[in-house]
Amino acid sequence: MNRVLCSTGALLGRPNGRRFQLLHKLAPLINCDGFEFMMYDSWYDRADELLSVLKSLGVLFPVMHFEKHIGEFVTKGEFSEAQRRFELNCRIANEIGADKAVLHLWNGIISDSNFENSLKGYGILRKTAEKYGIDLLVENVVCHEKDPITRWQQLVDKYPDAGLIYDTKMAAFHGQDEIFCGESCQRLWQNVRHLHVNDYGGGYMEWQALKTLPVGMGHIDFDKFFEKLKSVGYTGCFTAEATAFDQNGMVDTALLNDCLDKIRSYLDRS
Repeated sequence: MNRVLCSTGALLGRPNGRRFQLLHKLAPLINCDGFEFMMYDSWYDRADELLSVLKSLGVLFPVMHFEKHIGEFVTKGEFSEAQRRFELNCRIANEIGADKAVLHLWNGIISDSNFENSLKGYGILRKTAEKYGIDLLVENVVCHEKDPITRWQQLVDKYPDAGLIYDTKMAAFHGQDEIFCGESCQRLWQNVRHLHVNDYGGGYMEWQALKTLPVGMGHIDFDKFFEKLKSVGYTGCFTAEATAFDQNGMVDTALLNDCLDKIRSYLDRS
């Protein structure tokens, strides 16, 4: 079933203080089939309060986006800290009913600079995810040393059943959206079990343009993308992550709903 989800990260950010209490007001205004919960590192010491809010919303959280800095600790070889944070995220995911986890296996300035650690760390974290019944999915996030497709291929070479989550914006940033829709990546599509559907308006690795845009506000060819999804028989979920808050923290729910409707319209055509 192709559920269309909305990321809580599209609603909560620094301009509105990442106040998760805002979800009481915002969640009912979003026309989605559920939410992908985005975890921030500033919430660890408020986990009980956070869970109370999330459980009270009465919405589905099929997917959780684990806290992004976990991948930095992995790359640095600080596996005990990565594992500590990862297990906390697994507990939260378990509490809110999420059975899929999005992971930045590499992240930040350090990125993919020591990928041997990333491969080793994946094996460690995967065992913990399995203990909680969570399908661990590695995202094609920004690389500095190589590129996301190369890193994915290395991961799948070592772990043939590794789950992947494909982000359209990240692929376009690296100029890999056309490549990934081609025949050379057919094998990797077998491992893709979730999608982030966002637009991109910049050029190749144009850092100042690395903004999460709603579908239709950039230059990604979504007709071709959804044709590819049909050809590979993708039946999983989609998440819209388009940033919907302004510099004052005000959230444009109409913008998000329009983005969600556009995704559904592509699905109806395919």
